[in-house]
Amino acid sequence: MPQLSLPSEAPSLADAVAQAVRDGVAAGQLVPSRTYSVYQLAELLGVSRSPVREGLLRLEAAGLVEIQRNRGFRVLPPRAADVEEIIGIRLALEPDAARLAALHGTDAQHALLRDTLDTMARADGEAFWAADRALHDLLLRTAGRPRSAAIVAQLRTTTALLGPPTTASGRTLAEIHAEHEPVVAAVLARDGDAAFAAMRAHLSATGALLMANLDV
Repeated sequence: MPQLSLPSEAPSLADAVAQAVRDGVAAGQLVPSRTYSVYQLAELLGVSRSPVREGLLRLEAAGLVEIQRNRGFRVLPPRAADVEEIIGIRLALEPDAARLAALHGTDAQHALLRDTLDTMARADGEAFWAADRALHDLLLRTAGRPRSAAIVAQLRTTTALLGPPTTASGRTLAEIHAEHEPVVAAVLARDGDAAFAAMRAHLSATGALLMANLDV
């Protein structure tokens, strides 16, 4: 078993296990040609089998591993088609939500969107990504789409497990922030068409970079 380790910051042990396996795949320590033991993984990471199984179930749902009953788990190569499908779903939900947020959001909701975008501009590391997730979530909820917000949150978690972030292609946090600026500006101006177009452009660019990062 490769020398994997739990990340220092994770919402739960299951999240930490999932990320440790994801990191092992990204580093080439876990390869598709082998079957790995759940028991050995639990011992290596110093946790019980329960969070290991839960973490592996999340990875299986993301399409990154295959759990083999009574044998262990096998790594599956990430596919650009998986990311393409996820971005396609988000394109069906988020541009229209941005349009609705522009047309129907309250002044207080719009102010919160502006504050969240400003937080992104000041943030770095995980704080930046937390603000990024919060902004997308706020746009969906401002549009009155809480179910869509829950779907997008799960899809973003899956995307994070499938491959490296777009910053791996040289895209900077400042550039990512800049892509959100026209979305929020259009929402605050109550220009629904511009908000729709800006969100579509942002998601399309993100999807293209995510797929380019995968070995296909």
